[in-house]
Amino acid sequence: MDLKEIQNLIKFVSNSGVAEVKLETGDVKITIRTTLEGNTPDITYVQPAPVAPVISQVAAPAPAAPAAPATPAAPAADDAKYITIKSPMIGTFYRKPAPDKSPFVEVGSTIGKGDVLCVVEAMKLFNEIESEVSGKIVKILVDDMSPVEFDQPLFLVDPS
Repeated sequence: MDLKEIQNLIKFVSNSGVAEVKLETGDVKITIRTTLEGNTPDITYVQPAPVAPVISQVAAPAPAAPAAPATPAAPAADDAKYITIKSPMIGTFYRKPAPDKSPFVEVGSTIGKGDVLCVVEAMKLFNEIESEVSGKIVKILVDDMSPVEFDQPLFLVDPS
């Protein structure tokens, strides 16, 4: 069972009004419970799969997350030279490894391939998101502890 199928199952259970769903497929066992009031899923167990960030070239300014503070948009020509690092999954974005620790990266930080940029919590699993490019962090597009969607832009990186 891949991540996309699990995400679709969570959405289905959340929208269906069902209180609990148990699923066993091979070595993966999933139990999803929802409260009938808010239909917020509670995942009991999922065998984790390795994740890699989704990377693409930016063609236009990347939209900020809904909770992000309003900032003036940079011209499209400037953003075209940057690489966008996107979320490989839905979950909660964390800039720090723990509340009392400093952030993994800041604007202006130089990163290398394999450096941890952030953590995305999905289904009670904390997944470190590593960079697949080297460069300099130009912009952080998501606020700490904000929900993120699959393929949502997280960082702009200047590869030069």
